[in-house]
Amino acid sequence: MSHKGLQGGHYRPLSCEQVESLHAAALSVLEKTGFSYEAGLDETLEMMEEFGMRVDREDSRIYFPREQLMELVSKAPKRVVLYSRDGKNDLYLEDDRVYLGTGGAAIKILDLETGEARHTTLQDLYNLGRLVDQLDNIHFFLRPCIPKDIPEALYDENVFYACLKSTAKHVMAGVNDFDGFHKMMDIASMVAGDLENLKARPFVSVIASFAISPMRLCTHSTRIMLEAVRHQIPVALSCAPMAGVSSPITMAGTLVQTHAEQLAGIAICQMIQPGAAVLYGGIPGRANLWNLGYQGGSVECGMMNAAIHQLADHIKVPNYNSSGLTDAKIPDAQAGWEKAMTTMLAAMGGSNYVHHAAGMLNCMITVAHEQFVIDDEIIGLSCKVLAGIPTDPEHLALDVIDDAARGADFIKS
Repeated sequence: MSHKGLQGGHYRPLSCEQVESLHAAALSVLEKTGFSYEAGLDETLEMMEEFGMRVDREDSRIYFPREQLMELVSKAPKRVVLYSRDGKNDLYLEDDRVYLGTGGAAIKILDLETGEARHTTLQDLYNLGRLVDQLDNIHFFLRPCIPKDIPEALYDENVFYACLKSTAKHVMAGVNDFDGFHKMMDIASMVAGDLENLKARPFVSVIASFAISPMRLCTHSTRIMLEAVRHQIPVALSCAPMAGVSSPITMAGTLVQTHAEQLAGIAICQMIQPGAAVLYGGIPGRANLWNLGYQGGSVECGMMNAAIHQLADHIKVPNYNSSGLTDAKIPDAQAGWEKAMTTMLAAMGGSNYVHHAAGMLNCMITVAHEQFVIDDEIIGLSCKVLAGIPTDPEHLALDVIDDAARGADFIKS
């Protein structure tokens, strides 16, 4: 039995007072420190000034007055629906409703025949989509690997075509450029019947890594983010600060920075289109200070990603974050405990759209078919916890207890 869209929120790593404190600190950072930005955002900067943001072009810095900022953030919808093609796996992202699925940009896969890692191909992406389509506990398909056998110029249309051909579940991926975005829209519109059908029930969505941590607008991704908003395609506003490298070493400091980056991204999207469907996309991570590598399987990552949902919920925007990462190179015991810990924390925390939860190995470099199947079980068990313990008359089993206590036995009863 698949458990999807159940209510989480059982685990709250932050108190209400701590959420308020982190939110206030993020507003202070945006007012006093602000965002830097790359060249090429002139039109966006002019738009931001029209909405009351202060742009210092000599210092290449944007400052966000809190009242104007929060007025914009308040326009973002508290409910976002990511549709499936067949209507059987629609995702209603709101409150503490939990969905978990794939994610990543792996460049290697464990070959089913040899067991050795090799570069991923477009056929691998299609095969993984077919597998995920049959795994009930994996609720959506976020492109998990990068095909290395196609030219970069043909990437976007091939990736979305392979994903849509392989599964009827909701498909999300990043796009490389404007041209790729519009090719994706052409393909999705053909599948939907026409562009208006696609806009009415978007079964595709886009990831935009608009923020380069710490606190810097990426020109390329910001422009893609805004183009998606103009075309009414839902956007996950991804930023992934890594504690100790691109954010403070403390969990609280990393959460403040992540929240500030998200507030800025949400506000910019609402300037383009009030009510734009966006996901608060903070995915805080942690660095291994021995080698400065990403340590996605740490319990701190699970804690911070549960806290991210609380911060997103505080501003009434559904969230996208992460679980199921591991340093393990193969599907082994280490992969099992790291994935189970972070996925359980994200689910119990109430995170709405949890990617990376299935298939990932080796710090997001590798995927494995076996791992998708194992992670389907981990997700299912995590979501079963959310279902709780039924206490209706049938499950209370008073008649069965009575019979057994009078000489029968529970096996026959």
